[in-house]
Amino acid sequence: MNQKERMLAGLPYRANQDGLPEEQLKNKQKIYDYNACRPDETAKMALLLTEILGKCGKNVVILPPFRCDYGKHIEIGDNVFINYNCVILDVARVTVGDNTMFGPNVCLAAAGHPVHPLSRRSGYEYGAPVTIGKDVWLGAGVIVNPGVSIGDGSVIGAGSVVTKDVPPGVIAAGSPCRVLRAITEEDRACYYKNKRFDVSDF
Repeated sequence: MNQKERMLAGLPYRANQDGLPEEQLKNKQKIYDYNACRPDETAKMALLLTEILGKCGKNVVILPPFRCDYGKHIEIGDNVFINYNCVILDVARVTVGDNTMFGPNVCLAAAGHPVHPLSRRSGYEYGAPVTIGKDVWLGAGVIVNPGVSIGDGSVIGAGSVVTKDVPPGVIAAGSPCRVLRAITEEDRACYYKNKRFDVSDF
């Protein structure tokens, strides 16, 4: 098993062997072109996203700058909005469900390193999949650690560090992130905390 195969299997691997640096460079060139697009070059950006990502749904918006390792390990569903300065370390599969929103400065880190300094010095690292469900909102500055899943419909508060799975339909926040409460039908009528909609088409 070579280092690329080890990476994709979730085993310790070295990222500087077996064609992995070349794959990253190829992706970085596409990312460079994407981030250099003028704001009105939406068609060019949409085309580049289909070349960068492993799966790109309909009506996907990623505001540059955007960074990722390989791109092809990222699967994004329909109607996804990702705000400025998103970083996705996709040495393992990263999945983002339909109708999900990211605030600015979100980081999905499917990559990790050994805790012990001597093991870390060896150059071995690892990856573990990250899964973001449908209808999720990640607030500004959220960091999601390797191997974490966030359930459908949940909201993660700004600045949270998500180290463990989050169930569907909850508000969670903090560092480390923890569930604060369930999202209920009473929340449907409010746009922010207890402020109620003054329109009928929400």
